[in-house]
Amino acid sequence: MSTDPWGRVDDDGTVYVRTAEGERAVGSWQAGEPEEALAYFHRKYDELSGQVQLLEQRVKGTDLAPAQAEASIAKLREAVADAHAVGDLAALTARLDGLTELVGHRREEVKAARDQARAEARAVKERIVAEAERIADETTHWKSGGERLRQLVEEWKAADRIDRVTEAALWKRLSAARTAFAKRRKQYFAGLDEQREGVRSAKERIVAEAEALAGSTDWGTTAAIYRELMQQWKTAGRASREAEDELWGRFKAAQDQFFQARSAVFAERDASLAANAEVKEELLAEAEKILPVSDARTARAALRHVLERWEAAGPVPREQRDRLEGGLRKVDEAVRKAEDAEWKRSNPEARARAQSTVDQLRASIEQLEKRLSKAQAAGRAKDVKEAEEALVARRSWLEEAERTLTEFS
Repeated sequence: MSTDPWGRVDDDGTVYVRTAEGERAVGSWQAGEPEEALAYFHRKYDELSGQVQLLEQRVKGTDLAPAQAEASIAKLREAVADAHAVGDLAALTARLDGLTELVGHRREEVKAARDQARAEARAVKERIVAEAERIADETTHWKSGGERLRQLVEEWKAADRIDRVTEAALWKRLSAARTAFAKRRKQYFAGLDEQREGVRSAKERIVAEAEALAGSTDWGTTAAIYRELMQQWKTAGRASREAEDELWGRFKAAQDQFFQARSAVFAERDASLAANAEVKEELLAEAEKILPVSDARTARAALRHVLERWEAAGPVPREQRDRLEGGLRKVDEAVRKAEDAEWKRSNPEARARAQSTVDQLRASIEQLEKRLSKAQAAGRAKDVKEAEEALVARRSWLEEAERTLTEFS
């Protein structure tokens, strides 16, 4: 029998390994010395030890998945338990126990990381859904809103997956938001199309009226109608771009036809009225020589003679009309003011009132002078003072009244 710290070979060639539970037969050796048998079974042990060491390196040095690591540990643990080898099998088992604990920690870390990732992914997807629902409820910028919803779907796809129930519920809300947005956008454009159709009908009526007036020669009335039609056009709103462009082209063409014809007629008329303007320029210069007015009657006669020739001269071009008429009107106003002043001076009633005022003031002064004489003779100083003050006022009034009366002489 040969001995070894971890095993022995019996006389019959049976090889044993020593464990904490006692000896266990691991094989039989009949072909040589016991030392050779132990050496052979030591090599078997070294092979197992190498496999454990390799697994340790993989677990500690790589990101080996916990489930795969646990499967490898279980396989090696079974191999160690039934090993046909001689050596410190308990040490191998202890090393495998250490790996099991390490993998357990790794599993907890992976689970925690996965839970964290799922929580973050859930927050991301809840944020995506909330924004999509806000767009569906509030946004009226349809192009940018639709583009943002497409971006949100791409962000959803790029985010990590979460538990199936929550994922399905959030996706259902996202899909509902996209559908609601599309429905609201469709309703808006349907209403817009209806509104634009109403605007198109209104502007077609405006254009039809404008085209009917294009050949009118009632210049003043028709020009006013065109201004009103333009105001109606501005307040009607906008039709579709194609309809708007086509209707505006027709409206402008009709308007241009009328105003161009009117301008041509007015230009021809103004050319024929140029001679009238020259006559009225001379008449205005003649009328202005009346100023300043020294004799209202003579001025009125001279102005009447100018007015007779003025009316006979006929109309003038529009751009000269206001200036010429305004100049003559100033002369007429000056003559009228002179006539009014003359009338005031020659008015018998006014002269009589002025004479009456003068007479009354003279009588009052005469009475005050008598009162003053009596007060002075009696030595009544207070009465003397009052009479003197009254006389000063009455004499001032009399002076003004006599000046007014002189104007009527």
